[in-house]
Amino acid sequence: MDFTFISGNLGLDLAGTVGQRRGGRVDLLDNPEDLARWTVSAGLLDEPPAVRDDDLALAARLRESIYRLATAARTGSAYDEADRLLLNEAAGHAPAGVTLGPGGLERSGDLRAALSSTARAAAELLGGPHAALIRECEANPCTRLYIDASHRRTRRWCDMRGCGNRAKAAAFRARGQHQG
Repeated sequence: MDFTFISGNLGLDLAGTVGQRRGGRVDLLDNPEDLARWTVSAGLLDEPPAVRDDDLALAARLRESIYRLATAARTGSAYDEADRLLLNEAAGHAPAGVTLGPGGLERSGDLRAALSSTARAAAELLGGPHAALIRECEANPCTRLYIDASHRRTRRWCDMRGCGNRAKAAAFRARGQHQG
């Protein structure tokens, strides 16, 4: 399955690797190879890093902490201290390296570096003014979090091509059934 990066923040995109959180949960990071592929798809690393089962467990804990912290920011709740500490610990490692090579941009590092870059992006979001712009997709059963950077701050769906299109098509069908 392909990963999507539509949340507007790498930390929220990591949290988005779990879909349908309120029922029928879908985990896109089911095994270490999935996590290695995600780091490349996310543009963090050029080559998939070595990932062990315990690395996958750490990434899953970080993902869930980011989700809970972002949900707290969205609802105006206090941050859970354990989640905040886990995010800060991950962000404290050296991030993925970025250099300008002869052929262009080169990104390198191990899994911890990729997770550090992700945690840093989440920390910058949650500690900054854009935390107030975190929304949850209104399409059922989507539970993806995203940054509402729309002009009027009225965006309702994580992605217009997917969830937004399905919601509008369903509303159109429903209106047609009531008229007939």
